Amino acid sequence: MNRPRILIIYTGGTIGMIEDPATRTLKPFDFNHLIDNVPKVQMLGYDIDSISFNPPIDSSDMNPAHWVQIVRTIEKHYREYDGFVVLHGTDTMAYTASAISFMLINLAKPVIITGSQLPIGEVRTDGEENLITALQIAAARTSKGRPMVEEVAILFEDYLWRGNRATKTSANNFNAFRSKNYPDLAKIGLGIYFNESVLYRVPADELDRPLRAHYNLVTDVAILTLFPGLTEATLRHQLNAPGLRGVVLRSYGAGNGPTGHWFSETIRDAVERGIVVMNVTQCVNGGVEKRYAAGDVLASAGVISGHDITVEAAITKMMVLLGLGLEPHELRQKLEKSLRGEMTVG
Repeated sequence: MNRPRILIIYTGGTIGMIEDPATRTLKPFDFNHLIDNVPKVQMLGYDIDSISFNPPIDSSDMNPAHWVQIVRTIEKHYREYDGFVVLHGTDTMAYTASAISFMLINLAKPVIITGSQLPIGEVRTDGEENLITALQIAAARTSKGRPMVEEVAILFEDYLWRGNRATKTSANNFNAFRSKNYPDLAKIGLGIYFNESVLYRVPADELDRPLRAHYNLVTDVAILTLFPGLTEATLRHQLNAPGLRGVVLRSYGAGNGPTGHWFSETIRDAVERGIVVMNVTQCVNGGVEKRYAAGDVLASAGVISGHDITVEAAITKMMVLLGLGLEPHELRQKLEKSLRGEMTVG
């Protein structure tokens, strides 16, 4: 078999840091010298190249322009490599994974995003293990020779998660990510055990379609969280922000909001002005369901159900779809439909 060809895209983050022996401070290392820093990578027998953001960025500074940079790099080199590993800081990793899953069209190769809680240059680190495992997953093939993973996924410690289903749940545990509404794609132990029944599979008649990408993202969007004590004045102020195009509304429980007339009318006014509002739950498990009258208030006001989508996937999906310039009814249809396995509908 041919040696797997993998491209590493280093954006920044803890994983790419080593300690400067002179200053004792952390600094990014040169991924052109990856083998020097992680000699075990050579044992994999892969052809590995790397491209680094210059300068590397903290993931707290991640923005849509950086997502475009990642996607352009993948699109430019798509035919040259069997898989891609994106190294990224943990704080906004779920947003990036969700965004690029919607930006990439006809993806049929693995894009594995990983990072670490401790720098790769530390004596005790999760960075080395995560990097090596991500490379192995990017190179993995089925018995028929197809890529085992044909989607954007997050690899962290013991699990591989669908990228647009994952959320960072811990600031200090090595298993920092979870997907509460979708099973893990793989379990990492003595081996890598893929859960093939839940992996996305590109239909056979679409395998030869060329990779395409959406680059126009609309960022005039907001996330609005309901809380006891929210006033009409505050809600109206938020929904009247200049240029606002879309809102992800984090509601209570199964999609509920206040039943007061002021609340439904304020939301309805926003929808009638052309603002797209998507309802997602604040809960980590479950999703929006039509179970209570309080939820019907939002639906009757023209709010779109986000079902069990994560906040990260909801806001990035909205950015991408708004950027397509769709007619209002088309936009609503696509927001309510699962495009990349990001939600369970029905």
